[in-house]
Amino acid sequence: MLRIDIPVPSVVVLMGASGAGKSSFARSFFGPTEILSSDRFRALVADDENNQAATSDAFELLYLVARKRLRRKRLCVIDATNIRERDRAGYVALAREFGCPAVAIILDPGIDVCIERTKARSDRDISREIVRQQYSELQESLHSLNHEGYSQLWYLREASIAAITVALQAGSPQRPISPAGETD
Repeated sequence: MLRIDIPVPSVVVLMGASGAGKSSFARSFFGPTEILSSDRFRALVADDENNQAATSDAFELLYLVARKRLRRKRLCVIDATNIRERDRAGYVALAREFGCPAVAIILDPGIDVCIERTKARSDRDISREIVRQQYSELQESLHSLNHEGYSQLWYLREASIAAITVALQAGSPQRPISPAGETD
């Protein structure tokens, strides 16, 4: 079993193309208040998580909430594609601003799995071309991850998260969490 130790507070940046399993991963290992989802913030500002025109406002709100949480030494898990270095730079800067680590978790089940999962979603209509573009952009930007300022990099290729445990460290009580949400 793979154990991922996450410092608290920290900024955890999930990365992956649509369909990679970022939101499922987040829900499996983190509490609902710890997850800052770009989709959720789009829904809050525009009543529609698919409304791309609301993206700027959604991220403005996401950063505001992250700052408030980090002031209180809380965990911030960023659930967005985060496929380009410029998309991620603000999160590393945010972590530095609050003197906490930034942790990168890349979910890469493979392009075919991403496309299949996206195609099966009833709440979204994302074309194969968009998923392929996202996947390609992420692959092209992976080389820069070692220089972006993350204290930890986790590259998860497996589609299954059943063999992973996430343990929160430091400022909060340790609570290793299995995918079923049970504490060890």
